[in-house]
Amino acid sequence: MSLNILDRRVKMSERKRLLIYAHYYVPDKASTGQLLRELAEGLLADFDITVICAVPSYLGTIENRYKTKKYYYENINGVRVIRVRVPQFSKADKISRVKNIIAYFFGAIGASFKAGKQEYVFAISQPPILGGLLGVFGKLAKKAKYIYNIQDFNPEQTIAVNYSANKLVLNFMMALDKFSCRQSDLVITVGRDLADTLKNRFKKIPKYTVINNWADDKSIYPLSPNNEEVHKFREKYGLAGKFVIMYSGNIGLYYDLPGIMRVIEKFKPGTKAADGREAVFAFVGAGSMLEELMSYVNKNGMDNVVFIPYQEKERLIYSLNSADVHWCVNAKGIKGVSCPSKYYGIAAAAKPVIAVLEKGTEIREIIEETDGGLCCEPGDYESIEKNIRWFLDNAGNDKASDMGRRGYEYMLKNLTRDVSIEKYRRALLEL
Repeated sequence: MSLNILDRRVKMSERKRLLIYAHYYVPDKASTGQLLRELAEGLLADFDITVICAVPSYLGTIENRYKTKKYYYENINGVRVIRVRVPQFSKADKISRVKNIIAYFFGAIGASFKAGKQEYVFAISQPPILGGLLGVFGKLAKKAKYIYNIQDFNPEQTIAVNYSANKLVLNFMMALDKFSCRQSDLVITVGRDLADTLKNRFKKIPKYTVINNWADDKSIYPLSPNNEEVHKFREKYGLAGKFVIMYSGNIGLYYDLPGIMRVIEKFKPGTKAADGREAVFAFVGAGSMLEELMSYVNKNGMDNVVFIPYQEKERLIYSLNSADVHWCVNAKGIKGVSCPSKYYGIAAAAKPVIAVLEKGTEIREIIEETDGGLCCEPGDYESIEKNIRWFLDNAGNDKASDMGRRGYEYMLKNLTRDVSIEKYRRALLEL
């Protein structure tokens, strides 16, 4: 059946109902919450969309206005949102995090009965394992078609970062997530290496497709270093006149940031780039490793390291454009397990990349195909140091800026919001 016929059917009839389970949704700053907002709003022409999510709580704290009722009902740009009350937590405290996740899981089940009839159910692989199970529940409860969007594979991710070594628990997690995959009408992975992991899990492979995450090129795009807001951002955080090497995103377990910080320590305060600017290493965001990194920096007198809080989405364009080069990193063992979506924003700002990613991973493949940065393996600290020095030695010439330009041109053709959402639209309508 051609897409044109499908288009006509959607326009002639009422929009189909689509239920999305999302642990985090805007205004939470989780990258998946931002992506799901853009996906939901991008599909509104064809679908009547309801999102079931937690009250805003990504950083652990919860505003008082979200502490009194079990459910909260909102409408955000045409998307109906049902929020589930969850307890506060600390990202450094496993027990409090588990309590938060379980509260969302059972609260989302209850909220499902308030969502009405649905033809499609869409769930992502977060929270680990439970996100997929919510999708299975929604499929059965609503008699709907189920789309399972795998952003991260678990328990593979749990194993990769040694978060748990309990084989009984890990085997149980694997069985549950395989069940979620089998129950789906379509599995969507966000990278070719993740598709390989899916295929390696099964003899009879569930129906799947690969759709990259994206950058919103309407809200993030290249700006001049002389842009007034970029200048204000640099001034505010002590980056003015410096050569800025930036990490932007979740400061969590999956990126070997302590190892990278030990490499950064070799670049003493006062280290200068070829164009005379002092080098500064900026970390923008928050997460479970933040306090450990801050403690290490203070203990070792690393005055050329700056920590900057999460930026609101409308301000992200200025922070990303404030860097001369960006980190894009994963810990060893994450190949085929997770895909660092931060790359898409980096490419949208036309910035070159220091990539610490395993060979054959989706993002490293893109960077190597476009010659958009320098790549090395996780744990290869000698090469990481060498790549930092290359960027310092080439500050002020066109080699680095040409890397950023090539990544940007590739992004415009293949990794924009419009391109990816059209792929989602087709995948759903053709089920």
